[in-house]
Amino acid sequence: MYVPPAFAETDLTALHAFIAAHPFALLITADPAGGAPLATPLPLIVVPEEGANGTLYGHFAKPNPHGNAVFTAPSRAVFQGPDAYISPGWYPSKQAHGKAVPTWNYSVVDCVGQAEPITEPDAMRALLSQLTAKFEGHRAEPWSLSDAPESYIAAMLKGITAFKLPITAITGKRKLSQNRPAEDIDGVIAGLRGETDPKAYAVAEAMANRP
Repeated sequence: MYVPPAFAETDLTALHAFIAAHPFALLITADPAGGAPLATPLPLIVVPEEGANGTLYGHFAKPNPHGNAVFTAPSRAVFQGPDAYISPGWYPSKQAHGKAVPTWNYSVVDCVGQAEPITEPDAMRALLSQLTAKFEGHRAEPWSLSDAPESYIAAMLKGITAFKLPITAITGKRKLSQNRPAEDIDGVIAGLRGETDPKAYAVAEAMANRP
């Protein structure tokens, strides 16, 4: 991923927090048969303390051919936050010299690693429990694996391909107008807050709260 220095996010804790906040990734792996790369959108959880850069965990539906290919070559997991179109009309500097063009603001974390299979039933069950706990934990009555019949869960475990992916390289990019003058940044924040798209407002907040 191309990352100009102004947009680089290198703090590992911040990168892990971004993944935790935006867990729905696009996982990409080369096709062992030589075709186009395989890509699957799926939720992944990160365990920061496992490995030098953390470890990702997830699973495929068993019929998905990507579930076999993922163990044959390194994969790339791309986590994206909110994004928004940036109008040059929001730049006060445009009024002075007119030298402005449209662009796009966004945040993304790119992880690379070699997936390893998880086949032991207790480990697979633990993975599913972690996933459900993450996404159900905020509910007044969170669903858990124990809510379903044991025989049903056992059958479901046979229908997935579980894996872990130790992260060998992690790259973060926050393109939030850092290359613009302060007055242009303020203009973009105001412009985004005036849009009706919730993603635009989220980008404005990311810009306003950037360290």
